[in-house]
Amino acid sequence: MVSLSCVLFILTRTLSGCGMAFGLPYHENSTDSSFSIAQAAGESAEKADGFASSLCVTDGAVAADGVTISENAAGVLFDVNNREVLYAQNVFTQLYPASLTKVMTALVALDNASPDTVLTASETVNQLEPGAQTAGIMPGDTMTLNQALHIMLINSANDAANLIAESVGGTTESFVQMMNDEAAKLGATKTHFVNSNGLTDENHYTTPYDIYLIFNSAMQNELFREIINTATYSTVYHDRDGNDKTCDVTTTNQYLTGGVSAPQGITIVGGKTGTTNAAGHCLVLLVRNSAGNPYITIVMRETNQDALYTDMNSLLGLIPAG
Repeated sequence: MVSLSCVLFILTRTLSGCGMAFGLPYHENSTDSSFSIAQAAGESAEKADGFASSLCVTDGAVAADGVTISENAAGVLFDVNNREVLYAQNVFTQLYPASLTKVMTALVALDNASPDTVLTASETVNQLEPGAQTAGIMPGDTMTLNQALHIMLINSANDAANLIAESVGGTTESFVQMMNDEAAKLGATKTHFVNSNGLTDENHYTTPYDIYLIFNSAMQNELFREIINTATYSTVYHDRDGNDKTCDVTTTNQYLTGGVSAPQGITIVGGKTGTTNAAGHCLVLLVRNSAGNPYITIVMRETNQDALYTDMNSLLGLIPAG
């Protein structure tokens, strides 16, 4: 009988440079690893790329001269190409993610459905806490996944997140399980989701490092990258009777609206905001320096919007010019 390791070896080996490189996704219950499979195949340890071989890794706080953010906030800055952590504060602290959750919602939806899939809102699409951000989606409304993702990511609409979860997962519960499964696969082991929108629940939490893992994965999708770089969006979808409904949304990202300017030489590629009373003010960004090199930066649990962008600009100021 062929062993599991042999099957995985056949499926996962890829040519890389002068020799073989092996890569496996993280799985908390797995007994196989890239290292063990490569050794079984007679490869050296130097050529056995583990789960984190292409990721930024840190074991705790990383300070930077002259840079401070609010003591209670969490902040991280990752050099994507060089896999280097330039700053880290409260990087593994479990926090409420607010609408940063929607990055995972988008990732799971795009992995499991085509952008032109037609979604239909159920009677529970507006089961949300009072005051939650919505786009006016009503039971029976139909739109494509592409439209729903734009509305959800640009305007942080919670009804759009509910629509996506129920339509792609069959039920919200099934979709949330898909989110948690994906988190485990990515190595986001300090994350647990109970909804697709990020509204507050004591069992719904993550860490800045886990948000990095999730956002880094989502950035591999071209449509996701396009949406988070969009400042305004207008679309037409349909109600239960087939009548047109127009939706116009504006991004909650102040860098894209021009409300806040990044340091000189820094280009904001896009990102996602998140705000609740419990989570505070949160933001994850992909940016590039003047040489075009990418960086991911995250601020969470800030007290207000002004402090959020002040902290974020402090971190962006650490990025070298090129």
